[in-house]
Amino acid sequence: MILQICDKVQGEGKVLYVSGEESAEQIKMRADRLNINNEEILFLGETDIDIVNQAIIEINPKLVIIDSIQTMYSEELSAAAGSVSQVREITSQVMRVCKSRAITTIIIGHVTKEGNIAGPRVLEHMVDTVLYLEGERYFSYRILRGVKNRFGSTNEIGMFEMREEGMCEITNPSDILISEREDNPSGSCIVSSMEGTRPILVELQALTSQTNYGYAKRTANGIDFNRLSLLIAVLEKKAGLMLNMQDVYMNVVGGLRINEPSIDLGIIMATASSFKNTPIPKDMVIIGEVGLTGEVRRINLIEKRLKEAERLGFKSCIIPKSNQKDLKDKYKLDIIGVGNVNEAIKKALG
Repeated sequence: MILQICDKVQGEGKVLYVSGEESAEQIKMRADRLNINNEEILFLGETDIDIVNQAIIEINPKLVIIDSIQTMYSEELSAAAGSVSQVREITSQVMRVCKSRAITTIIIGHVTKEGNIAGPRVLEHMVDTVLYLEGERYFSYRILRGVKNRFGSTNEIGMFEMREEGMCEITNPSDILISEREDNPSGSCIVSSMEGTRPILVELQALTSQTNYGYAKRTANGIDFNRLSLLIAVLEKKAGLMLNMQDVYMNVVGGLRINEPSIDLGIIMATASSFKNTPIPKDMVIIGEVGLTGEVRRINLIEKRLKEAERLGFKSCIIPKSNQKDLKDKYKLDIIGVGNVNEAIKKALG
């Protein structure tokens, strides 16, 4: 992705690619495979930040890439490369040199298995913008997510597919994520999630089966495990579904991870659909946050979600009743307002 960005700024000025991990030959091989044609990309294989800063001053490039910050070190500090003090000092030096010369700088930082920047989070506090590149190991899709932005909105995403020719933009993520949903099995549900200001329709799949052990198993892939357990408890208490002896598995199709509360009702409906072995209408979208008392609560940006569902050809949508009262535009969708999970189950599953 960084090499593709370097290629996009062709004609804008020189690009300095500083790598402390890979050699010039490795970078060149990847650039050839990706058909990178920018002849103004200069490579520096160095980990000493003093030499890097001197090169930046002499070359005065338009763009600087530091790959990666954990490999850089300053001789002024005795700490090992990648430590909190080293990363703080190196980032500070790079910012000082580049901001004084109006040079755009991209600093690459490794992430841990938990998804945090390896070593210090101080790096996030110092820079202007933080972007995370997310994706599951066994899926070709990648999401570039903005979690901090001093110059615009946060939680915006870009969705890409990893191909031989590099990272290719997916202009219509909703179409991709629900494209393989040809039949209409029980336990499948379409929900709408807001990623920044962009609505994305995603398929949730649930499976319930009789447990073979002394206690029921809960597995969540792509959603918060604790949220799944809470919503199962709501189903048992408020809808009377006896799931205490049922293993429940929940998956977000496409390897995405969604934390937005508006998919709560979709999780409940997919689980109820699998338990009752009754499919939800294929052309229905379900949106709503669910409270502990089983009520379906209002969500934000409902108009954008409905327009996305309408654009993709869906015929009906279950939304919170409180949102239905505020709708101003007219939609081709059959909009069904519900106040609690029991109403939603009756409307979707009969």
